[in-house]
Amino acid sequence: MKTRRFGRTDLPAEQAEAMRKAIGIEVFTICYTTVTITLIALVVGSSQAMRTAWIEDMLSLLPQIAFLVALIFIRRRPSRSFPFGMHRAMGVGHLVAGVALLIVGGNLAVEAVSGFIRAEHPTIGTVNLFGVTIWQGWLMMGVMALLVIAPPFYGRYKAKLAGPLHNKLLHADADMAKADWQTTVASIVGVAGVGIGLWWLDYAAALFISLGILWDGWRNTVKAVEDLIDKRATTYDERSVHPVIVDVLRLLRGTRGVRDAAVRVRDLGQVLHVEAFVVPRRGRIDVDELERLQHRILGLDWKMQDVVVIPVSSLPPEATARVDGS
Repeated sequence: MKTRRFGRTDLPAEQAEAMRKAIGIEVFTICYTTVTITLIALVVGSSQAMRTAWIEDMLSLLPQIAFLVALIFIRRRPSRSFPFGMHRAMGVGHLVAGVALLIVGGNLAVEAVSGFIRAEHPTIGTVNLFGVTIWQGWLMMGVMALLVIAPPFYGRYKAKLAGPLHNKLLHADADMAKADWQTTVASIVGVAGVGIGLWWLDYAAALFISLGILWDGWRNTVKAVEDLIDKRATTYDERSVHPVIVDVLRLLRGTRGVRDAAVRVRDLGQVLHVEAFVVPRRGRIDVDELERLQHRILGLDWKMQDVVVIPVSSLPPEATARVDGS
């Protein structure tokens, strides 16, 4: 899958290369996770913690699948039916993944708590391996210890790619991968608890893992909904207002014929939609000047997909008017 364009925006070389790497690491992650799901299935046994970790592994595929499916749509050019393009597809995928995590995480938490209340003692038997009988818990812990290694590495790799691409779904996926070691360690603790007679530790580990899934689901759902209802554009990690807002305001306020200016910028997923309001210095501004301003704003950043410049007599109060981002 090659992606060199988002809608009508041709990707710069850096972003095209980052997208190629992002697609590669997402495909790799799907293959890797499929192998880990199979391995866990072979040893899962009756441990609630192992079962929860197994389901968590399956759910971890959702962000990668949503990312790759959304790419098919956001590459399409705008049309009369979809005049803004299909950039929201990435946000829709983000929302679907978040809601799925939320629902399944909640169910798993209820199962862990109800199993503890019913005092159902999980049992882990023995297995004959190459003529030797061993406790199955050793296999469970061995497999989980092996699987703890890779996610932090590819999580950090994805996080590096999320910035240049301004992709919040990829950033959320990276965060989940970096935190995946906690799930793995919790499952090992749960199995070890059963081995030493602390049966409740298995349910405690399962609850810990399910709460992690719930948190991932809640966080991703909230972020996806905020973007879909046009929250002011922020950086891909949501830490601050997007710096391009400040750049647009500086450009507008530095224009000779503009007395005052404000902007509304919405995040369409990969690209931004900018509405720039300008108060002309002498009460009027010609069309050529408006078009020049539009082209200069488009030239500020590759993410500028749709820019409109609107002459007004007074600025909308909800628009951002100060260069400190407030």
